[in-house]
Amino acid sequence: MTVDLSSWQAIGLIIDYTIKIAAIGFVPEGRRPSSSTAWLLAILLLPFVGLPLFLLMGSPWINRRRHRIQDEANQRIKELGVDVPDSVAMNEEIDSIIRLNRNLTGMPAVSGETHGYYPDYKESIERMAQVVDGAKKYVHVEIYIVSWDDTTDVFFQALARAVKRGVKVRLLFDQVGSWKYKGYLKLGRRLTEIGVDWQLMLPLKPWRRRFRRPDLRNHRKMVIVDGKRGFIGSQNMIEPSYGNKGRNWVDVMFEFSGPIVTSMNLVFAVDWLLESGETVPFELSEVHGEDLLQLVPSGPGYHAEPNLRMFNSVIHHAKERLVMCSPYFIPDESMMEAVTSACFRGVKVELLVSEQADQFMVNHAQTSYYQALLEAGVKIHRYKKPAVLHSKFLLADEIGILGSSNMDMRSFGLNYEVTLMATHKKVIAQLEELAQGYKENSIELTLEEWNERSFGRRYLDNVMRLTSALQ
Repeated sequence: MTVDLSSWQAIGLIIDYTIKIAAIGFVPEGRRPSSSTAWLLAILLLPFVGLPLFLLMGSPWINRRRHRIQDEANQRIKELGVDVPDSVAMNEEIDSIIRLNRNLTGMPAVSGETHGYYPDYKESIERMAQVVDGAKKYVHVEIYIVSWDDTTDVFFQALARAVKRGVKVRLLFDQVGSWKYKGYLKLGRRLTEIGVDWQLMLPLKPWRRRFRRPDLRNHRKMVIVDGKRGFIGSQNMIEPSYGNKGRNWVDVMFEFSGPIVTSMNLVFAVDWLLESGETVPFELSEVHGEDLLQLVPSGPGYHAEPNLRMFNSVIHHAKERLVMCSPYFIPDESMMEAVTSACFRGVKVELLVSEQADQFMVNHAQTSYYQALLEAGVKIHRYKKPAVLHSKFLLADEIGILGSSNMDMRSFGLNYEVTLMATHKKVIAQLEELAQGYKENSIELTLEEWNERSFGRRYLDNVMRLTSALQ
């Protein structure tokens, strides 16, 4: 029996419409309208391309084991902090944000002491190496991108010396984040040779039945020494050009002591358990500090997107000034509304971004929001190229946020991130100083200048904006 051409066309048409009808009924479930629209557009226009992409990358689900462990860890963290009160800021509005963060992550607000921030790339790595040289019990490192190169060698040599002293060194780094950089194939062997116990975060190993959506990554950046000193911020462990000649990344790391370091250790312990199956012993800090701090981990396994809800709550809190710094500012509808609403109620709003982002699609997706931001009254400061402003923080009156999270839909919904919220005192002053330094090396974008961009630029920006919602 032979099937003529018209029969094949009919079969193809039936499959095409079956995919489209099914997509309309299933894709919107549990997604933002913008994300649903973007996926439906891809599937309806190009079903034989859009559907495979959706099946590969359309869900933030990791696997049953990881979600179970994360849920159990969240419950255990809540139990450990049961004696810590919620109302600690002496400010009803700030206390409400603290309660929000705690209800979503289990992490209480605790005290801590800041020992400075390091906006100089090499100085930051040298300072972390210096603190590692004082380690007596353990060193915990969790960083998205790790590369052993001329700039980072000082840190790895410090880890080697620590191991020789009998210090236990554990290192987590992201497989996909690190594998494209020079020396990756030899990195594991070199770490093993100096005695570092290392694990890949979210590895893709289909031959061992370890495969998932490939763009779900662990983006956290922390270094913890003896549970007494901790570093957190935006910086990866790689030389500042990332192999791109003529460009350099501008980052910052903050150094803390006190109970906030215990919170950092809790996050590391869960991630180490997820990757190695081993539990990590640690002690509670007995030394307190002057700043009120709260760690907010987020990512798959955390329900209701705690990171996004914290950012939006703090933006809505702003009464006088709001400063946002992010290499990738691609807000969802709720954040865009929060930012523009701040402008309309008289808040001085400033956005610090790179003049040119390091990724083509992200750069155009980000700039697609500039028109609405400028029209609302946001002052956009573009850090002069060829540098890439990679630091991530937010200031809203007496509240500051810093850490690994970009202000984009990927960081809010897909990546594992770790963010620190601070109120009052030293951290706020440091963030103000940091923001001022960045503005001095930036050029302000005006609405008049932006209105002169070409039609082709507008079109490309809007096309790339659609891709940002595919999650």
